[in-house]
Amino acid sequence: MSRLPGKRARPVLRGPRRSNAPGLPDEIELSALTRQCLDRRIDDLDDLNTELAAWQNATNADQRQVDWHFTTSDARTRLRHLYPAY
Repeated sequence: MSRLPGKRARPVLRGPRRSNAPGLPDEIELSALTRQCLDRRIDDLDDLNTELAAWQNATNADQRQVDWHFTTSDARTRLRHLYPAY
């Protein structure tokens, strides 16, 4: 963390130089699991495992995919100010 010069110096927070959000698919899947399967209290561990297995089988059978709003090329063009040029 660095400080800006001046009377009212404040911290400058910097993120990673390059990141493709490796945990994003996992976050999306956990969110879907929470909304579709774990929206109620399940008292027994065996019942939970049964519910999770059924949800996983249904999800895998559907072969759902994420519909990204723009391509990698579009992202590079729109976000070029965030990434250094090599």
